[in-house]
Amino acid sequence: MTETPEDPQEPALPIVPAVPCAGPPADALLRSRFALPARPATFLRRQRLVDHLDEALRTPLTLLNGAAGAGKTVLAADWAAGLRQPVVWLTVEAADRHPGVFWTYVVEALRARGALAPGAVGFPADASRVDGRLLVALAAELDGRERPVVLVLDEYDRVTAPEVAEQLEFVLHHAGRGLRLVLVTRTEPLLPLHRYRVSGELTEIRAAELAFTPEEAVTLLGLHGLSLPVQAAHALVDRTRGWAAGLRLSALAAQESADPERYLKEFEADRSTIADFLLAEVLKGQTEEAQDLLLRVSVLERFTPELADALTGRSDAEPILVGLHRANAFVEHLGHSWYRLHPLFGEILRAHLRVRLPGLEPELHRRAARWLRRHGFLPETLAHGAAASEWDFAAGALIDDLSIGEFFTGLRSGDLIRLFSRMGPEARSPATDLVRAARDLARCDLGRGLARLRRAEERLASEGPEPAPDLAPGRAAAQLSCALLEALAARLTGCPPQAEEAARAADELRPEVSAQLLERHPEMPALLLTHLGSARLWAGRFEEARAALTAVSQIPGGASIVLPREDSLGHLALLDYLNGWLDRAERRALAAVAEAERVGPPRVCGSGIGQLVLAAVAVDRHELSRAQSLLDEANRLAVTRDPVPAAGRALAAARLLLVRGDARAAVEAADPSVAGAVASPWAAGHEALVASAAHLAEGRPDEATEVLRRVPGDLPTCAVEAAAIQVAAGRAGAAVELLDGIRTEGRAGPGVTVRAALVRAQAAHGAGDTATARRLVAQALLDARRERLRRPFLDTGAWIRPLLAAAPLDELAAGWLRPGRPRHGEPSRAGSPPAPLVAVELSERERDVLERVARMMSTEEVAADLYVSVNTVKTHLKSVYRKLAVNRRGEAVRRARDLGVL
Repeated sequence: MTETPEDPQEPALPIVPAVPCAGPPADALLRSRFALPARPATFLRRQRLVDHLDEALRTPLTLLNGAAGAGKTVLAADWAAGLRQPVVWLTVEAADRHPGVFWTYVVEALRARGALAPGAVGFPADASRVDGRLLVALAAELDGRERPVVLVLDEYDRVTAPEVAEQLEFVLHHAGRGLRLVLVTRTEPLLPLHRYRVSGELTEIRAAELAFTPEEAVTLLGLHGLSLPVQAAHALVDRTRGWAAGLRLSALAAQESADPERYLKEFEADRSTIADFLLAEVLKGQTEEAQDLLLRVSVLERFTPELADALTGRSDAEPILVGLHRANAFVEHLGHSWYRLHPLFGEILRAHLRVRLPGLEPELHRRAARWLRRHGFLPETLAHGAAASEWDFAAGALIDDLSIGEFFTGLRSGDLIRLFSRMGPEARSPATDLVRAARDLARCDLGRGLARLRRAEERLASEGPEPAPDLAPGRAAAQLSCALLEALAARLTGCPPQAEEAARAADELRPEVSAQLLERHPEMPALLLTHLGSARLWAGRFEEARAALTAVSQIPGGASIVLPREDSLGHLALLDYLNGWLDRAERRALAAVAEAERVGPPRVCGSGIGQLVLAAVAVDRHELSRAQSLLDEANRLAVTRDPVPAAGRALAAARLLLVRGDARAAVEAADPSVAGAVASPWAAGHEALVASAAHLAEGRPDEATEVLRRVPGDLPTCAVEAAAIQVAAGRAGAAVELLDGIRTEGRAGPGVTVRAALVRAQAAHGAGDTATARRLVAQALLDARRERLRRPFLDTGAWIRPLLAAAPLDELAAGWLRPGRPRHGEPSRAGSPPAPLVAVELSERERDVLERVARMMSTEEVAADLYVSVNTVKTHLKSVYRKLAVNRRGEAVRRARDLGVL
């Protein structure tokens, strides 16, 4: 008996009664559906997936679930071909949604592979249903097998009838260990997967695991005769998400290209065979509503059903997206109701959108921008506002969100600058002027930034009390943004009064801004206080500057205040250095550098202030090579015209040049080349000190003392250095008088007190009061030793050497300023170089190497003992030779012992 299936499009299928029988005629079924699919010549066996599939032999159910072209079928076929036990393969077709048709093919597939004895199980008598007795007989027959049979159902997603899933689950459950079922599908099967998963009876291979890795992609391309560097393969895999069909189709097309590598990097997805594949396999198989939704959401990086509804104007997005995701239709679920399209699918859909719905894309971006702004997604709001050329809207959203500070935090500053650099002259709202001003100031274009800031302030002042909605920001947020930019401009122009005014304006505006908004943007007060502190430091108001800068570290916040914190720490380090606290300055400068490294590459506008302070400290410690290295690093980072770092750079560079004896170059370097609206007393004072020291070095003491008239006497560091120049010029009385006028109030560190003590000691020594001189030098040694402050002793001249060489001062100087005494019974070697005033410093690892060399160990033995390479040992030895002024191993050991290093 035969019946015609319900679908008239399908051929009639002979059906026999559900009783044991010989089965249908041989030509009644399509035998090709029982054959393992062929694997292409360029097929790549991925052992990690084969190993995972082997677990299918231990679990009743295996799910191989992925999108079209994910490589599921060839993977399963390759695995099945390598098994020793019986494997039954059935490629499911659309007609199999009818239970009778489905089970007819399953039974015949099992019989054809000898998994069922002839006549053991009959066939369904009705295409639309199946007798339960057949299923019981089939399960019992399989359960009685000694070895389980592996049944692979390929394209199982074509089975859509819930009753078929129920029947399949019944057979699987009652077949016991006699059946291992492998489902190859694009969609989630209607089976109780959670039960199998919880009991450990499910093997799953899904899209993420099916995706090619970059290394696998390189190998696959190699099978196509193509060579691609791993880095380029990473980019290709990112773009295709490791999609097997995308990689294979790209490789086939690249074979026809004159430059395959360039093609794989730059191919246009919408004009490739990939587009044909996705449009035919995915898009055209969807309903009109689903196609329309996919085309419209293609302009989005990610989307929720509500956002998709805003673009379609309908309210059916949620069920459509759930269905598309379940069908593996290149719609990825990100969690929390968010979805995204596969990147290649998105590219192709956007191109298709421009053909099918020309001119709609800007409107879709506009709708998306407004929905995203209402729901608080600022970065995406800006991106879609820019894509729609809605610049007034985008700038208004940025200002209204109080996000102007993000131009200066290093997190998104580069993205914002690039985004708003596309803004044309047609955008003329106060918000766009503010954004332009922030962009220019972030790029250190002070002239344009100030002009645009003034224009924005004028337009805000001329507007009514409430700006037009969606076109301009709230007034308080805009004015607070103006205050931030005013403070930055004041800092960069060296105008402390303007910075104070901006800070007062910000304080008055804060109550008018939402507390929640202020809490979300801790970078606003952090940046304001940093700019204010820098301006105060420039003005020489050190304690007020310290108060503002210290407050930055107390602001709670994460990554958004890393750069303001680094900036404030760098300024505090400079303050400590100017007050003579070298060790404290070094610690803060190192903390500033560490903060900067947390955000990766340097900012567009950097200062390198931490490196500058470290360089200045290194000069005072007479670590000249390190000082030069740090200065070079600071110069590489410095791309801003900020006057405080510029003056700090001038100070450190000039001191280093003076120490090296290049007085003229030091005078030139002392000019910071950045003029402030208000003169900085300490910057001007140190510039004058360098000029005076240069005159003195060149034998012009009168000119040296004349220049000192420009040095402010109320800054202890400047006054002490001026006194040192006075006494060196033979004016001891004037030097002491200058020191007597200093009021440090306990705030000055060793950088001040040590120099002051040495100036008084030199004056006393010149007056014949050796006892006072010795006492003052002892005091200076005690203060300087803690900070390893060597430079003041080197600058005093020859008079101090006899004092330092005699007891008890030699004990205070030993080991850090002068080398230690020879060991007991080890007299100084004749002909050895004279002991330097400053002790030789070896690093810990250099000392380790030298100690082993002293024990007559070879270079190879030293390397083995320290677990380093031979080349590393040789590098350390070269450094030791240079520091000890020797050329050989034995000389290095003798010299180190003479100097007390060993």
